Amino acid sequence: MHLSMREQIDRKPRNLNYKKDIVYVTKHSKWILKSLGIWPAVLDETAGFLPKITIGLSNLVLLFTVIPCILHIIFEQKDTIIRLKLFGLLSFCLISLMKYWALATRKPRIKECIEEVQSDWKEVESLRDREMMLKYGQMGRNLTIICAIFMYTGGTIYHTVMQFATGTYVDEYNRTIKPLVYPTYSALFDVQTSPIYELVYFVHCMCGYVIYSITAGACGLAALFATHACGQIDIVMSRLGDLVNSKESSDLDKRLIEIVEHHLRILRFSAIVQTVLQEVCFLEFIGSTLLICLLEYYCITDWESSNTVSLTTYTVLLISVTFNIFILCYIGEILMEKSSSVGLSCFMISWYHLPTKTIHGLILIIAMSSNPAKISAGKVVDLSLSTFGNVLKTSLAYLSFLRTTVI
Repeated sequence: MHLSMREQIDRKPRNLNYKKDIVYVTKHSKWILKSLGIWPAVLDETAGFLPKITIGLSNLVLLFTVIPCILHIIFEQKDTIIRLKLFGLLSFCLISLMKYWALATRKPRIKECIEEVQSDWKEVESLRDREMMLKYGQMGRNLTIICAIFMYTGGTIYHTVMQFATGTYVDEYNRTIKPLVYPTYSALFDVQTSPIYELVYFVHCMCGYVIYSITAGACGLAALFATHACGQIDIVMSRLGDLVNSKESSDLDKRLIEIVEHHLRILRFSAIVQTVLQEVCFLEFIGSTLLICLLEYYCITDWESSNTVSLTTYTVLLISVTFNIFILCYIGEILMEKSSSVGLSCFMISWYHLPTKTIHGLILIIAMSSNPAKISAGKVVDLSLSTFGNVLKTSLAYLSFLRTTVI
């Protein structure tokens, strides 16, 4: 009889270091997603109402920033170049808001995936298996750290250095205008008076943290789940290599059954991960294509106008956005490649020394691996390195069209 996932978790663990291992591979993703209320209370007993409050406050901060910005662009801003720059900022905010909603909606499935990760770490049977899982766990951890560094660095520069480098100025009505990260619609309230300005600026900084945390958190979640699946696939391939060493037929059948069950569990886990990430990856795919194009345009215009601070800021943001979509495509590539390699492993072992019945079982594994696990962007396109190349080519095509149209 198969044990339920909860029973597997509650059962006495084989890996005595599982708590330390889980903390090691999930720590940074947990920090980011917990601050957004997305990380489910699997490894701790966080009160159920706290994540709901966090999600509500985060949505309130985002909407408080986005709605006045939209009204300002529509009714007040007349300069085409400034409108275009604000459109890029607004697009990033709206896409991040939709990604946040997608993650919040998928929170039960995220919890299911994290429980599966926890269960697999508990059930590690040997030091060799633990080392393989730690290798891929470290890869996912490093990808999360790199993505977070890029996103928070670019966001911090944009929200502080770039704004204060612009400085205050006096408009045509002899009013002193202080810099704001996100422009607001003046008919709603007078943002330039104190303490309204300080309060709005603080909320804008909070909005920036939420936006960049959503991007870094989604990327970290994808890295955590995909690399975990890759580690499990390596364990399956190592057990396939040990299959020929079985002496007795009964032991051989038992090992093959364990391998098939393990492989099926990986495929089910990958299918859940695909469901969790498909909306987020689709929004990231569309948003990155648009934002890379716009950021390239901003860099060109600032280069031509010799605006060093703005050029540096947009360059860092361009690198951040580009690297973020690259990480997602790279994760999709390694997951697809690893899933396909299970069938190759079946062929590369000394299968001709095995009984005919066992060989038939290997054929089934080869057939299952011919349809590898993937991460797709809304079931429209599979994320891979070729997809990343298409994103860059498409953004350059849009850039050429944009420059022709604006000029």
